[in-house]
Amino acid sequence: MHDAALPSCTSWLWIGEAGLGQVYAGTSGWAYATWKPDFYPAKLASAKFLGHYASRLNTVEVNYTFRRFPTEKLLRGWLEQVPEDFKFAFKANQRITHIKRLKDVAEFTADFATALQPLGAENRLGPVLFQLPPYSKCDAGLLREFLTCVPRGLKSAFEFRHPSWFCDEAYDVMREANVALCLAESEKLETPDVQTADFAYLRLRKEDYSAQAQAAVKARVAKLAASGDVFVYFKHEDTPEGALHAEKLMKEMRG
Repeated sequence: MHDAALPSCTSWLWIGEAGLGQVYAGTSGWAYATWKPDFYPAKLASAKFLGHYASRLNTVEVNYTFRRFPTEKLLRGWLEQVPEDFKFAFKANQRITHIKRLKDVAEFTADFATALQPLGAENRLGPVLFQLPPYSKCDAGLLREFLTCVPRGLKSAFEFRHPSWFCDEAYDVMREANVALCLAESEKLETPDVQTADFAYLRLRKEDYSAQAQAAVKARVAKLAASGDVFVYFKHEDTPEGALHAEKLMKEMRG
Protein backbone atom coordinates (compact mmCIF):
# COMPACT_ATOMS: atom_id res chain seq x y z
CA MET A 1 0.00 0.00 0.00
CA HIS A 2 1.11 3.54 -0.67
CA ASP A 3 2.36 5.79 2.09
CA ALA A 4 0.18 8.81 2.73
CA ALA A 5 -0.01 11.64 5.25
CA LEU A 6 -2.54 9.84 7.40
CA PRO A 7 -2.27 8.66 11.02
CA SER A 8 -1.04 5.14 11.53
CA CYS A 9 -3.54 2.38 12.27
CA THR A 10 -2.30 2.14 15.84
CA SER A 11 -3.12 5.78 16.54
CA TRP A 12 -6.79 5.02 15.89
CA LEU A 13 -7.02 2.06 18.29
CA TRP A 14 -8.29 2.61 21.81
CA ILE A 15 -8.02 -0.24 24.30
CA GLY A 16 -9.80 0.05 27.63
CA GLU A 17 -8.69 -1.29 30.97
CA ALA A 18 -10.49 -4.57 30.34
CA GLY A 19 -8.72 -5.03 27.01
CA LEU A 20 -11.83 -4.29 24.98
CA GLY A 21 -12.01 -2.25 21.81
CA GLN A 22 -14.04 0.94 21.64
CA VAL A 23 -17.62 0.61 20.39
CA TYR A 24 -18.74 3.30 17.94
CA ALA A 25 -22.47 3.33 17.19
CA GLY A 26 -24.49 5.57 14.91
CA THR A 27 -26.48 5.74 11.69
CA SER A 28 -25.88 6.46 8.02
CA GLY A 29 -26.34 10.23 8.04
CA TRP A 30 -27.84 12.75 10.43
CA ALA A 31 -29.66 15.43 8.38
CA TYR A 32 -33.22 14.19 8.86
CA ALA A 33 -35.84 16.67 10.02
CA THR A 34 -38.29 13.77 10.35
CA TRP A 35 -36.35 12.69 13.46
CA LYS A 36 -38.06 15.51 15.33
CA PRO A 37 -39.17 15.45 18.10
CA ASP A 38 -38.13 11.94 19.18
CA PHE A 39 -34.41 12.47 18.53
CA TYR A 40 -33.93 16.14 17.63
CA PRO A 41 -35.73 18.81 19.68
CA ALA A 42 -38.77 20.13 17.82
CA LYS A 43 -37.36 23.63 17.36
CA LEU A 44 -33.74 22.70 16.66
CA ALA A 45 -32.36 24.35 13.49
CA SER A 46 -30.99 21.96 10.87
CA ALA A 47 -27.58 23.65 11.10
CA LYS A 48 -27.34 22.31 14.65
CA PHE A 49 -28.35 18.73 13.87
CA LEU A 50 -24.80 17.37 13.72
CA GLY A 51 -23.83 18.91 17.06
CA HIS A 52 -26.88 17.40 18.75
CA TYR A 53 -26.32 14.05 17.04
CA ALA A 54 -22.69 14.01 18.22
CA SER A 55 -23.78 14.75 21.80
CA ARG A 56 -25.66 11.43 21.84
CA LEU A 57 -23.75 9.18 19.39
CA ASN A 58 -20.05 8.83 18.67
CA THR A 59 -19.90 8.06 14.95
CA VAL A 60 -21.74 8.56 11.67
CA GLU A 61 -21.46 6.91 8.27
CA VAL A 62 -21.34 9.58 5.56
CA ASN A 63 -22.91 8.72 2.19
CA TYR A 64 -22.18 12.16 0.70
CA THR A 65 -18.78 10.96 -0.54
CA PHE A 66 -20.33 8.27 -2.72
CA ARG A 67 -21.11 10.96 -5.31
CA ARG A 68 -18.65 13.77 -4.61
CA PHE A 69 -15.44 14.62 -2.79
CA PRO A 70 -15.81 16.66 0.40
CA THR A 71 -14.11 20.04 0.50
CA GLU A 72 -11.72 20.92 3.29
CA LYS A 73 -14.09 23.72 4.31
CA LEU A 74 -16.97 21.25 4.67
CA LEU A 75 -14.93 18.82 6.75
CA ARG A 76 -13.58 21.52 9.03
CA GLY A 77 -17.10 22.77 9.56
CA TRP A 78 -18.10 19.29 10.70
CA LEU A 79 -15.07 19.03 12.96
CA GLU A 80 -16.12 22.16 14.82
CA GLN A 81 -19.43 20.53 15.77
CA VAL A 82 -18.26 17.20 17.21
CA PRO A 83 -16.22 16.15 20.27
CA GLU A 84 -12.70 14.79 20.09
CA ASP A 85 -13.71 11.13 20.33
CA PHE A 86 -16.21 11.29 17.45
CA LYS A 87 -15.45 9.33 14.26
CA PHE A 88 -16.65 9.88 10.71
CA ALA A 89 -16.85 6.83 8.45
CA PHE A 90 -17.18 7.44 4.71
CA LYS A 91 -18.60 5.53 1.81
CA ALA A 92 -16.03 5.31 -0.99
CA ASN A 93 -16.80 7.23 -4.15
CA GLN A 94 -18.90 5.45 -6.76
CA ARG A 95 -16.19 5.88 -9.40
CA ILE A 96 -14.06 3.43 -7.44
CA THR A 97 -16.71 0.84 -6.63
CA HIS A 98 -19.47 1.09 -9.24
CA ILE A 99 -18.11 2.80 -12.35
CA LYS A 100 -14.56 1.43 -12.53
CA ARG A 101 -15.27 -1.52 -10.21
CA LEU A 102 -11.82 -1.37 -8.56
CA LYS A 103 -9.97 -1.32 -11.91
CA ASP A 104 -7.41 1.38 -12.82
CA VAL A 105 -8.32 3.65 -9.92
CA ALA A 106 -5.00 3.96 -8.06
CA GLU A 107 -4.65 7.71 -8.60
CA PHE A 108 -8.33 8.39 -7.99
CA THR A 109 -8.28 6.36 -4.75
CA ALA A 110 -5.22 8.25 -3.54
CA ASP A 111 -6.99 11.54 -4.30
CA PHE A 112 -10.07 10.36 -2.41
CA ALA A 113 -7.96 9.48 0.64
CA THR A 114 -6.22 12.84 0.43
CA ALA A 115 -9.58 14.61 0.52
CA LEU A 116 -10.23 12.99 3.91
CA GLN A 117 -6.91 14.07 5.44
CA PRO A 118 -8.34 16.98 7.46
CA LEU A 119 -10.20 14.41 9.57
CA GLY A 120 -7.26 12.00 9.70
CA ALA A 121 -5.02 14.76 10.99
CA GLU A 122 -7.46 15.39 13.86
CA ASN A 123 -7.90 11.67 14.63
CA ARG A 124 -11.60 11.83 13.71
CA LEU A 125 -11.43 9.56 10.67
CA GLY A 126 -13.09 6.18 10.97
CA PRO A 127 -13.15 3.47 8.30
CA VAL A 128 -13.85 3.95 4.61
CA LEU A 129 -16.56 1.61 3.33
CA PHE A 130 -16.10 0.19 -0.15
CA GLN A 131 -19.57 -1.03 -1.08
CA LEU A 132 -19.58 -3.10 -4.26
CA PRO A 133 -22.73 -3.38 -6.41
CA PRO A 134 -24.89 -6.53 -6.19
CA TYR A 135 -23.84 -7.64 -9.68
CA SER A 136 -20.10 -7.52 -8.88
CA LYS A 137 -18.89 -11.12 -8.57
CA CYS A 138 -15.85 -12.35 -6.70
CA ASP A 139 -12.44 -11.61 -8.19
CA ALA A 140 -9.86 -12.13 -5.45
CA GLY A 141 -6.99 -11.19 -7.76
CA LEU A 142 -8.58 -7.87 -8.60
CA LEU A 143 -9.24 -7.20 -4.92
CA ARG A 144 -5.62 -7.93 -4.02
CA GLU A 145 -4.38 -5.61 -6.77
CA PHE A 146 -6.75 -2.83 -5.72
CA LEU A 147 -5.72 -3.02 -2.06
CA THR A 148 -2.13 -2.20 -3.02
CA CYS A 149 -3.31 1.31 -3.93
CA VAL A 150 -5.14 1.98 -0.66
CA PRO A 151 -2.99 4.29 1.49
CA ARG A 152 -1.31 2.69 4.47
CA GLY A 153 -3.09 3.53 7.71
CA LEU A 154 -6.52 4.03 6.15
CA LYS A 155 -9.00 1.73 7.87
CA SER A 156 -11.01 0.04 5.13
CA ALA A 157 -14.05 -2.22 5.07
CA PHE A 158 -15.66 -4.00 2.12
CA GLU A 159 -19.37 -4.66 1.76
CA PHE A 160 -19.99 -7.41 -0.77
CA ARG A 161 -23.52 -7.87 -2.06
CA HIS A 162 -22.92 -10.87 -4.29
CA PRO A 163 -22.62 -14.17 -2.39
CA SER A 164 -19.68 -15.37 -4.49
CA TRP A 165 -17.42 -13.11 -2.37
CA PHE A 166 -18.12 -15.11 0.77
CA CYS A 167 -15.23 -17.54 0.32
CA ASP A 168 -11.86 -18.28 1.90
CA GLU A 169 -9.94 -16.88 -1.07
CA ALA A 170 -11.47 -13.43 -0.60
CA TYR A 171 -11.18 -13.60 3.18
CA ASP A 172 -7.46 -14.42 2.90
CA VAL A 173 -6.85 -11.38 0.70
CA MET A 174 -8.59 -9.13 3.20
CA ARG A 175 -6.72 -10.60 6.15
CA GLU A 176 -3.39 -9.98 4.41
CA ALA A 177 -4.26 -6.28 4.14
CA ASN A 178 -6.10 -5.97 7.51
CA VAL A 179 -9.30 -5.00 5.68
CA ALA A 180 -12.62 -5.71 7.39
CA LEU A 181 -15.41 -7.70 5.85
CA CYS A 182 -18.45 -5.51 6.41
CA LEU A 183 -20.92 -7.56 8.43
CA ALA A 184 -24.11 -6.39 6.76
CA GLU A 185 -27.61 -7.66 7.33
CA SER A 186 -30.81 -6.76 5.52
CA GLU A 187 -34.00 -8.41 4.41
CA LYS A 188 -32.20 -9.51 1.20
CA LEU A 189 -28.76 -10.74 2.28
CA GLU A 190 -26.75 -11.48 5.41
CA THR A 191 -22.97 -11.48 5.41
CA PRO A 192 -21.28 -14.47 7.10
CA ASP A 193 -19.93 -13.62 10.55
CA VAL A 194 -16.25 -13.69 9.54
CA GLN A 195 -13.56 -11.40 10.92
CA THR A 196 -10.73 -10.38 8.59
CA ALA A 197 -9.24 -7.36 10.39
CA ASP A 198 -8.37 -6.06 13.86
CA PHE A 199 -11.61 -4.03 13.87
CA ALA A 200 -15.20 -4.79 12.91
CA TYR A 201 -17.71 -2.91 10.76
CA LEU A 202 -21.44 -3.67 10.99
CA ARG A 203 -24.31 -2.31 8.85
CA LEU A 204 -27.68 -3.23 10.33
CA ARG A 205 -30.27 -2.55 7.64
CA LYS A 206 -33.32 -4.57 8.58
CA GLU A 207 -36.65 -2.79 8.71
CA ASP A 208 -37.24 -3.56 12.38
CA TYR A 209 -35.21 -4.61 15.41
CA SER A 210 -37.28 -6.10 18.22
CA ALA A 211 -36.07 -6.10 21.81
CA GLN A 212 -34.84 -9.65 21.25
CA ALA A 213 -33.01 -8.64 18.06
CA GLN A 214 -31.40 -5.69 19.84
CA ALA A 215 -30.20 -8.00 22.61
CA ALA A 216 -28.64 -10.24 19.95
CA VAL A 217 -26.88 -7.22 18.41
CA LYS A 218 -25.50 -6.26 21.82
CA ALA A 219 -24.12 -9.77 22.39
CA ARG A 220 -22.59 -9.81 18.91
CA VAL A 221 -20.94 -6.42 19.39
CA ALA A 222 -19.59 -7.40 22.82
CA LYS A 223 -17.98 -10.49 21.33
CA LEU A 224 -16.40 -8.49 18.49
CA ALA A 225 -15.14 -5.81 20.89
CA ALA A 226 -13.03 -8.43 22.64
CA SER A 227 -10.62 -8.24 19.69
CA GLY A 228 -10.75 -4.61 18.58
CA ASP A 229 -12.83 -1.54 17.81
CA VAL A 230 -16.36 -2.04 16.53
CA PHE A 231 -18.19 0.38 14.22
CA VAL A 232 -21.96 -0.18 14.11
CA TYR A 233 -24.36 1.67 11.81
CA PHE A 234 -28.12 1.26 11.94
CA LYS A 235 -30.40 2.13 9.05
CA HIS A 236 -31.42 5.80 9.09
CA GLU A 237 -34.71 6.09 7.15
CA ASP A 238 -37.36 8.74 7.88
CA THR A 239 -37.87 7.76 11.50
CA PRO A 240 -35.30 7.99 14.33
CA GLU A 241 -35.49 4.36 15.45
CA GLY A 242 -32.02 3.59 14.09
CA ALA A 243 -30.46 6.49 16.01
CA LEU A 244 -32.32 5.50 19.17
CA HIS A 245 -31.20 1.88 18.80
CA ALA A 246 -27.59 3.06 18.42
CA GLU A 247 -27.86 5.27 21.49
CA LYS A 248 -29.32 2.42 23.55
CA LEU A 249 -26.52 0.11 22.40
CA MET A 250 -23.85 2.62 23.44
CA LYS A 251 -25.39 3.08 26.88
CA GLU A 252 -25.67 -0.67 27.46
CA MET A 253 -22.11 -1.33 26.32
CA ARG A 254 -20.85 1.29 28.74
CA GLY A 255 -22.76 -0.42 31.53
